Amino acid sequence: MVKISDFLGTSAVENVTRALSLARDNERFNAILSLSDDCALERAAKVDAGEVTGRLAGVPFIAKDNFLTFGGTTTAASDFLKNFESPIQATAIEKLEAEGAICIGKANLDAFAHGGSTENSAFGPTKNAYDDTRVAGGSSGGSAVVVALGIVPFALGTDTGGSIRQPASFNGVVGVKPTYGMVSRFGVVAMASSTDTIGVLAGDISDAELVMDIMSGQDARDMTTLPDFFTPSEETTVKRVAVIKEFMTDAVDPEVREITERYVDTLRAQGIEVGEVSLPMLKYAHPAYYIVMPAEVSSNLARFDGVRYGERSSEAKTLDEVYGLSREHGFMEENKRRIIIGSYVLSSGYFDAYYMKAQKARTLLIQDFNKAFDSYDALIGPVAPDPAFKLGENTSDPVKMYMADTMTVPASLAGLPALSVPAGVTEAGLPVGVQIIGQRQSDAALLALAKRGEQ
Repeated sequence: MVKISDFLGTSAVENVTRALSLARDNERFNAILSLSDDCALERAAKVDAGEVTGRLAGVPFIAKDNFLTFGGTTTAASDFLKNFESPIQATAIEKLEAEGAICIGKANLDAFAHGGSTENSAFGPTKNAYDDTRVAGGSSGGSAVVVALGIVPFALGTDTGGSIRQPASFNGVVGVKPTYGMVSRFGVVAMASSTDTIGVLAGDISDAELVMDIMSGQDARDMTTLPDFFTPSEETTVKRVAVIKEFMTDAVDPEVREITERYVDTLRAQGIEVGEVSLPMLKYAHPAYYIVMPAEVSSNLARFDGVRYGERSSEAKTLDEVYGLSREHGFMEENKRRIIIGSYVLSSGYFDAYYMKAQKARTLLIQDFNKAFDSYDALIGPVAPDPAFKLGENTSDPVKMYMADTMTVPASLAGLPALSVPAGVTEAGLPVGVQIIGQRQSDAALLALAKRGEQ
């Protein structure tokens, strides 16, 4: 892996040229959907000429392909948007470019970010950076792999229920899911609007911290954004942490538990007080998420009808066929599954029984977290119950695939910041990440704590 510092003070054109070359040399991983050579090299020339300056001047990066960008298509890894060129650019991209960063391309993902393995892409699956017979994780799998392969020092991702943290764990990189509202979602294809967050995957904590500092802050175009509260620090205010009891059961792979325990021991050795906490509502978090999330998915994807957004079916002869055939051809099976589930739980007669009950469970989960934070500054556990699984292993069993998110969705439902930090590898050489969850707006303190663990 490479760091941001490796690119500072050197020729931006050379940086971009080298990154583009590495991207093409690693095409077998299918981590990148498109490269923006002309646009990237043009920006690099401006950096070298002194026309563009900033904290990331000349540093190449890759964005998940659900971020709207200039200089190419934004597909969300879906046939529905395969030719879509955006007239606007995401706020996160604009902020990074204002500091001199250069977007060289777009990373693969599960179509519309629906999935946990990057196997649900219309352009084929992304392969794990450590073992190309295994999944990259998802839905930000492409972003994790390009960082792990050293193509770029950081990549952008989105995390709705674990889509940054899980692929970060599977590929041995740092993954940051911020407090909900810390980074603007403007210009990013929506999945589930009440849990969507914009974050980063990077080779080390300091690089992730810098990128989050640049992207954070209020945006008039996203009413959910918070006033800027993020102040990077070398000193953490986290003094007491607790291991989440429900995340360390026999259902978790023994090596994952052992690696997590070793990471906790490193914190304890540095004077951090370590305890254990039980969150009774965790058992309801996963089912609640898979009601709330599909409901919001079905609402957000209603605009894709072959008229307002997306490719129109050439076979359609009537208006009904325009809607029906366009959606049949444009959406993948997982997209359709989530739309159907979401439409069902929002339908008349079932709204109270499912959606409202799930939202009440969500409130009780938040209360559980708040109670835990009365005694502890941060909570720790694995990111996923297992290391990266084999390609195709779970594709025929959606429920088994969904269970890969069981440890990441609670923080998403509660809007809490959470990190995935590399903690070790299994005997088979597969990376394992540890998850650190904090109180709302404690993002800087979590990153400072993670630095201590990294050291």
